[in-house]
Amino acid sequence: MNLRLTLAAACALGLLAAAAVEAAASKRRAGRARGAAQRRQASAPAGAEYLTGPRRARPLPFSEATRVGGVLYLSGQIGTDENFALVPGGIKVETKQTLENVRRVLERHGSSLDQVFKCTVMLADMSEWGAMNEVYVTFFKPGRMPSRSAFGTSGLALGARVEIECWATAGSR
Repeated sequence: MNLRLTLAAACALGLLAAAAVEAAASKRRAGRARGAAQRRQASAPAGAEYLTGPRRARPLPFSEATRVGGVLYLSGQIGTDENFALVPGGIKVETKQTLENVRRVLERHGSSLDQVFKCTVMLADMSEWGAMNEVYVTFFKPGRMPSRSAFGTSGLALGARVEIECWATAGSR
């Protein structure tokens, strides 16, 4: 009888030990999952809202704008038409279409060109800077030109001549 009790006790202790090991492992896994969630949360700005635009046959790997507080950060826009094809006609036509696209994105998300305070202009050829500026200035009120940077690139998406990204104020939603 003593032998049976000893074996039963050993089995019970073994099961308890196994349960304790599994509980500890489960606790470690839960802690790692919480840590990963906290790291993911910490990597995104507090209150960031990632905004999309019209559905495309082939989705692009970025949001068209991100709202953080009262600021909209637009992804760069190029001179594509409603079918997402680059408009023909050179730098002036592309600049006009690009800024029309900027206007649409701003309005879709509760802002306007009047609320733009910073732009970055990327040009495939810096010698087209003057021609781009001729069109660019017509989209903003005199005396209210946004801060701006411009630089030349070795190429832009779809073979575009110009890409413009903007920052604008907008009310929170």
